[in-house]
Order: sequence, then structure tokens, then C-alpha cells
Amino acid sequence: MTTRHLDISTDLLEQIKASKGSTPLPTEIQAKLFDAAMEAKSFSYSPYSKFPVGAAVLSESGAVFLGCNVENASYGGAICGERTAFVKAVSEGARKFVAVAVVTDLKSFASPCGFCRQFMVEFGKDLQVYLCQADGSIQFHVLRDLLPHSFGPEDLETFNAQ
Repeated sequence: MTTRHLDISTDLLEQIKASKGSTPLPTEIQAKLFDAAMEAKSFSYSPYSKFPVGAAVLSESGAVFLGCNVENASYGGAICGERTAFVKAVSEGARKFVAVAVVTDLKSFASPCGFCRQFMVEFGKDLQVYLCQADGSIQFHVLRDLLPHSFGPEDLETFNAQ
């Protein structure tokens, strides 16, 4: 899997930032993120849970990073698709993100686990989260609503400034 690129206008990025993430991406960009997450899901290594997850993270530069869940016989050594995508992005130099799309085979929307939500807060509470079903249905959220009262980098900055 290679990194993809989507054209995101500066105006759209500024609009999303000004709205604290509440302005959804255009439908065509959501669809491209969905397609990327579906592709990522196809690479899932989930022999124990049989629950494949795919994720696609969109950076402010327009780069899209894919991730899937990778399980391990020790269970605790497993990593979720969302965190895989973010780790790949950060390891390639990305630090600012606009959105993440997550897809599973459930017939209902599957939200990121608590550990993934906390992990994603590190990169901004205004992150857009698109929950996707394999049939193409998409549900839009902002991370701050999925993890209210979260602990993030700004809390450490406040503590260290005391």
C-alpha cells in the first residue's frame, strides 16, 4: 500500500478549522476516504477475532495513510486499524490531520475503541471521524463528541506552565 493524495483546497481546510471540525468534507472526498479504508480492510490480519477493520487518515497536506488491524496470539500485542494508520502517518512525518474513515463488516456503524479515541486526541479534538459500513453508508462525527472530557497535549501544557 502506498500513500495516496487528495486535493484539499486551503479554503476548505480553513473552513473546517474555523468550524472546529463540524463542517463535513465534500461527499466526493468522503467517498475516496471510504474506498481507501475498504482497501486497507482487505489487508487486515484478524485470524482470532475474524473482525477486519480498515482505516484511512487524511492529513492536512492531502496525504491519505491506510491502516488495518493486526492481531497477535498474545491478544495484547494487537493493534487497531485506526492506530496503524496514524502510526504510519506520523512515521512518515505527518502531524496535522483532518479526518479518519473507519470501516468494518458490521451491518451497523462501528466506532473506534476507547484506546483509539484517546490515541487520536493526541492529534486534535476537532478530527473528523467517518464511520463507514461496507455498503457505502457513512456517518459523520467530530472526535471531541466521541470522547468528551478527554486528556490531551494541552492538559500537559497547562500543567507544565504552572
